[in-house]
Amino acid sequence: MNTKTITFSKIDKTKFFRTLNKRVNTYFKENNIKKTGNWKLYSKAIVMFSLFIIPFILILTVSMPQWALFILAIVMGIGMAGVGMNIMHDSNHESFSSKKWVNKLMGSSIYILAGNAYNWKVQHNVLHHTYTNIQGYDEDIDAGRVIRFSKHAKWFKMHKFQKYYSIFLYGLLTFNWAITTDFKQTYRYNKRKLSFGKYPSAKVQWLNLIITKVLYYGIWIVLPYLILNIAFWKVLLGFFIMHYTAGIILSVIFQLAHVVPETEMPLPNEEGKLENTWAIHQLYTTSNFAPKNKIISYFTGGLNHQVEHHIFPNISHIHYGKIGEIVKETAKEFNLPYHEYKTMSKAIVSHFRQLQTLGYSPAH
Repeated sequence: MNTKTITFSKIDKTKFFRTLNKRVNTYFKENNIKKTGNWKLYSKAIVMFSLFIIPFILILTVSMPQWALFILAIVMGIGMAGVGMNIMHDSNHESFSSKKWVNKLMGSSIYILAGNAYNWKVQHNVLHHTYTNIQGYDEDIDAGRVIRFSKHAKWFKMHKFQKYYSIFLYGLLTFNWAITTDFKQTYRYNKRKLSFGKYPSAKVQWLNLIITKVLYYGIWIVLPYLILNIAFWKVLLGFFIMHYTAGIILSVIFQLAHVVPETEMPLPNEEGKLENTWAIHQLYTTSNFAPKNKIISYFTGGLNHQVEHHIFPNISHIHYGKIGEIVKETAKEFNLPYHEYKTMSKAIVSHFRQLQTLGYSPAH
C-alpha cells in the first residue's frame, strides 16, 4: 500500500460539483425530505435481518435433514449480503438515520457479518471513496498477485486465466474477513494511524477485534456444534457455504462498479497531483448498472447506483433513484462522463471481458 500523499485538482473550471450539489440540495429542500433513511429503509432492515437471522434460528431449533441445513446456510449468505449492503453500509456512512446513536448501532451489524467497524470505515470510507481506482491507494482493486484489477498492477502468467478462476475466489471475501483480513488491516492501519473520524487507541482496537472475533466464532461455529448433533466438519462446511454465498454476491456487485472497460484507473503525476477534482474523478472511475431494475436496487442497497453513492456517500441509498436523474443530466450538461449499464447481465459480461483484457501480458 502506497503511503505517498496525493492531491486532487482544486480547480473546477466548469463548476460542476458546485452546480450539482446545489441542485441536489434543492431537491431535498423542495420535497421537504431528509437525506438519511426513512420508513422504506427501516422496513427493509427488518426484511434483511430476518433473511439472515430466521434461517439460523430454524437451524438451531428445528430438526431437519442435513441437506436442508445447507440450503438454509445459502439463504443466510443471501441475507448476510443483504444486511451488509442495506444496513451496515448506510449506517457506517452515517446515512441510515439522522441520529448518530442509531447509525452506530446499525453500523455495528458488521460484527455479525465477520467484519470490524474501524477497519471497514478506513478501508471503504477513507481509502476507497477518496482514492477510487488509484493503484496503490484503493484497496478494493488490490487483490495481491492472484487477480489483476488494474493495468498498473504487476502482471503474472496466471492472470491469463483470471477470467475463469476469479469468480471462485470472489466467494472468499467475507470468509477472509472472518479469518485473516481484519487482523492484517488493524496492524496496517494502526501503523499508519489512519481513521475515519477520531483515531482510536491501538490497544482498544486490538482488544475490540479479539473480543468480537471470539464472540463471532462462538455464535456461528461453537453454538451450532453444541446444539446440533452433527460432525464438527459439517458445521464448518455450513459456515463456509454461508460466507461463500455472501462473498460471491458482494464481490461481483463491488467489481461491476469499478472494474469494467469504461472506468478509468488514473495515476497521479510525479508531484503526486491528479488531473481532476475529487467529484469529477468519481465520474471517470465509477459505473452504475441496472439503475431502473427495482429488484436489484432493493436488494443491493442502491450499490447499483455507484456514481451517486460515490459523489454523495452521506445520502442514503433510498434516494439514489431520484438524485440519479439530477446527476446524469448535470454530467451531460457539463460534457462529463456518466457510465452505466442498462442491465446487470451486460455489466457482468463487461467485467469479465475487462478481466480478460487485464490478463494479457503488457508486453504484447
